[in-house]
Amino acid sequence: MDTFFAMTSRMKYIERWALMRNSVKENISEHSLEVAMIAHGLASIGNIRLGKDYNSEHIALVAMYHDCTEIITGDMPTPVKYENEEIKNQYKRIERMAAYRMLHKLPEDLQETYKEIIIPEHMDSESLKIIKAADKISAYIKCIEEEKNGNQEFSFAKKSTEKAIHELNCEEAEIFIKDFIPAYYKTLDEL
Repeated sequence: MDTFFAMTSRMKYIERWALMRNSVKENISEHSLEVAMIAHGLASIGNIRLGKDYNSEHIALVAMYHDCTEIITGDMPTPVKYENEEIKNQYKRIERMAAYRMLHKLPEDLQETYKEIIIPEHMDSESLKIIKAADKISAYIKCIEEEKNGNQEFSFAKKSTEKAIHELNCEEAEIFIKDFIPAYYKTLDEL
């Protein structure tokens, strides 16, 4: 039985930010869509404003599936995942095993197509950086939204996430932060 799509539909049951008190819950399905939209935007910024040659549609597609392994592994909190090199490397190994497990839930004739999406090891480093930046920007937006709801629980996460975005040295992300993040502080009536 081919269970890949039934499994990916379960992304909506995996909650993010499990160690934090959330005013609004977020699952990895919602997060992945937002990351895909931001990644596409970052790639478009790179192509149009910086003269790059990203495949923005492929980047968006890889971003859409970037957390699908969490259906198997769950969402590991960032402080735990990056506690030290040993944990980080072991978790990467576990994620890779989960990615292959997901891949094998597809019929054999579709596996090669989805391998490039779920296990993007042959993707160039600049495109992978765009997806990483989009993931961090999505987390940053979550922190802004929580603070707007009066939840100070996300104050430290906001600062450390903003720092992580800048440390990526991703020009597209810097442009996105400057041009688009201010609107996230507005109310619906102000947009």
